[in-house]
Amino acid sequence: MGRGAAATRARPLDRHSPMPLWAQLHEDLGRRLAAGAFDRAFPGEMELVEEYQVSRHTVREALRRLRELGVLDSTRGRATQVRKGIEQPLGALYSFFREVEARGMVQTSIVLDQRMTTAPEAAAMLGLEDDVELFHLERIRLADGEPLAHDEVWLAPALGRSVLDADFGRTALYDELAARADARLTDGTERISAVHPGPAVRERLDVPRGVACLRVERIGRLAGRPVEYRLTMVRGDRYTLVADWSSRGYQVRAAPPGARPKRSSG
Repeated sequence: MGRGAAATRARPLDRHSPMPLWAQLHEDLGRRLAAGAFDRAFPGEMELVEEYQVSRHTVREALRRLRELGVLDSTRGRATQVRKGIEQPLGALYSFFREVEARGMVQTSIVLDQRMTTAPEAAAMLGLEDDVELFHLERIRLADGEPLAHDEVWLAPALGRSVLDADFGRTALYDELAARADARLTDGTERISAVHPGPAVRERLDVPRGVACLRVERIGRLAGRPVEYRLTMVRGDRYTLVADWSSRGYQVRAAPPGARPKRSSG
């Protein structure tokens, strides 16, 4: 058996260890999941009982902990499934809407705020005066009805007014900008960091305890001019960032701690 296959096999539990059997099982299942096991189907409770020679109570406790972490998805009447995340490519201007839809999932949003308003910090990031009215859109992004991200975006005035009455419960911001203003963002800068979500975001996204979020801060540009400032908090258990590279490929930079995207000077 190859090395990769061996990494996905169950390891015996230590009955003499001070660590409870359910905790050892929880740890070993996590190790196997990380190694790529259970890609076709996750075993049932009785299969795990036989495989690890433990009680059903031990199995249930280990699985309960994995569900709390968002690793497993169990609903009454359906087999336990490994929860699959969304992979997001780095180095390309992307539409969240398209990434979700491309994976066969239904993307919807709960709109929390949609209006013209002042936001001095966002205006500064766009190189505008503090009192300029920007378009503000705040949403909870859902994938197949499950909360995935809390998203806030501010747009420069002219672009923002063009999408002020758009229905963002089901449509994509970039699609609306293209259709209504013939505007397509050309490039941007992002800073991505792992954070512990605050109580409000944790509640809105139903983030399991112990799960971190990815904080994505973006400045989107149109022909070199900053027109979009965005802050997105994404559930770390359902979202993965992927980087492809080649001899001609792009470069991924690590920002110093506390660094922020450069503000526009014009």
